[in-house]
Amino acid sequence: MKAHIITYGCQMNEYDSHLVQSQLVSLGADMVDSIDEADFVLLNTCAVRGKPVDKVRSVLGQLRKEKAVRPLVIGMMGCLAQLEEGQQIARKFEVDVLLGPGSLLDIGAALESNERFWSLQFKDELHDHIPPPPVGKLQAHLTIMRGCDHHCTYCIVPTTRGPQVSRHPDQILRELDSLLGAGVREVTLLGQNVNAYGFDAGAKLAGYPSFADLLRMVGGSGIERVKFTTSHPMNFTEDVAVAMSETPAVCDFVHLPVQSGSDRVLRRMAREYSREKYLTHIGQIKKHLPDAVLATDIIVGFPGETEEDFQDTLSLYDEVGFDSAYMFIYSPRPGTPSYKHFQDLPREVKTERLQRLIVKQKEWSARRNARFQGTLQEVLLRGDAYSAGHLEGHTRGNHPIVVPRAIGAEGAGLYRARVTATTPHMFYGELVGADGQALPLLPNLAPEAAGLTSPLMMV
Repeated sequence: MKAHIITYGCQMNEYDSHLVQSQLVSLGADMVDSIDEADFVLLNTCAVRGKPVDKVRSVLGQLRKEKAVRPLVIGMMGCLAQLEEGQQIARKFEVDVLLGPGSLLDIGAALESNERFWSLQFKDELHDHIPPPPVGKLQAHLTIMRGCDHHCTYCIVPTTRGPQVSRHPDQILRELDSLLGAGVREVTLLGQNVNAYGFDAGAKLAGYPSFADLLRMVGGSGIERVKFTTSHPMNFTEDVAVAMSETPAVCDFVHLPVQSGSDRVLRRMAREYSREKYLTHIGQIKKHLPDAVLATDIIVGFPGETEEDFQDTLSLYDEVGFDSAYMFIYSPRPGTPSYKHFQDLPREVKTERLQRLIVKQKEWSARRNARFQGTLQEVLLRGDAYSAGHLEGHTRGNHPIVVPRAIGAEGAGLYRARVTATTPHMFYGELVGADGQALPLLPNLAPEAAGLTSPLMMV
């Protein structure tokens, strides 16, 4: 069998795709790079917003046409598969294999059945499964929990991924040992709400550390860089910031979604915290991590959001001074309380507000990124950039960076780089040696060819 996986959505979906791919390989499948080469195509889907659902419909339409002219098994997994909306789509487009996020280990049984196979149960064995480490990767994800016990009115995740289940710390550390043995140098701990780790259904689990203590455990394992996502402000505690400050391996990068700066909108979202509480957390982070890079999520145009509410979001952005933000127009999702009970705003209102927020974000990102110009940064380079002769990667603060190849630093790895130019969304730099001096470029890459003197770098 030749298999191809297409992944949409979050880092958790990327982790799940790796898990399923490892299962397929163990069953003897050859992973191929395109649909045309494959006789089994599996879509790992996202249901958080409408746009990725539309993409799935489009691809499944293409696959149904392919299936009419050649043998082809079509599979769908992930959050959309768990919903009635997704199951209707699966019937329409003749999907053969349908796996919910809790049934990923059924992929073998699905392919052996030789008939339509749907499995949508949340199975406990998934939490104990340790996939093999990725091959040749310096960066990896590690799931510490699945599901969510919060019920934000706009969010479909509690339905698609079920209630929160924390993985036992022994399983987490075993998987981490496997990653270390494979040469991984940076790990990102994943969960829908990592701050609630060890407190399933609101109760402390015996033998489980707090998330702050888990950070200390992972940071003391020998891994060189640790990050985590995503945090929920309701469960954030100051001891997480303390643990980060006391654990050198944990990067000073915090992604803390706020969603709105308006208390009225936060109540309608059922976010369970206020603007003041959120700002208290930001103060705690800055107290213990004065150089922390702060990122957030913001939903624009939530039902009932007034211009005054939106101004509260803009003012909160100024008060925090975020380094970056993921900004989204509110997308009504069937099955959520906001879809059922609230009237959506006109799209033109949402779009206009998003554009104003983007302007704000670019201003702050440009200002915050500029402070790094001329500094030395530890960078993890993953490989070739789009520009020939360049490598791309990211700093400990999660800033994307592009550098020209240099003698002694020609491929993936951890290096030091001097930041020579910044934009709101990118760093540009040069690799340096232990003495802080720039490493010589490869003979065929002159400085002007590296693009480091281009005025476009300062846009």
